[in-house]
Amino acid sequence: MTLNDLRDIAFAYAEKQGFHENMNFGEKLMLVVSELSEALEADRKGKWYSVSDAPHKGHEMSLLSKEQYETIVRGTVEEEIADAIIRLCDLAGIYKINLSWHVAAKMHYNETRPYKHRKEY
Repeated sequence: MTLNDLRDIAFAYAEKQGFHENMNFGEKLMLVVSELSEALEADRKGKWYSVSDAPHKGHEMSLLSKEQYETIVRGTVEEEIADAIIRLCDLAGIYKINLSWHVAAKMHYNETRPYKHRKEY
């Protein structure tokens, strides 16, 4: 699955659920930031998804029941990062951004840049 596939799926779901109503670009970006803040809070609480705790033992995540997901994955760093990515994919869908191309182009460009891009961190 490509980033553009994820973009299209996220966009279609958000559209169906009414998430495109009455929200501007800045508000949508801040929702991404809020998911990243939730990831930070999950880390502060030590809430990381542990594969060893998973009932699926290496199977696809889609095989988790709703109850298993809510018990094991909900509120973890990984879930909140996934939420941020989903919101970014939706945003790319709204503005018809070719994520696959832009991410690949940026990564290729970054390979030409100096160590830490000449910054401290």
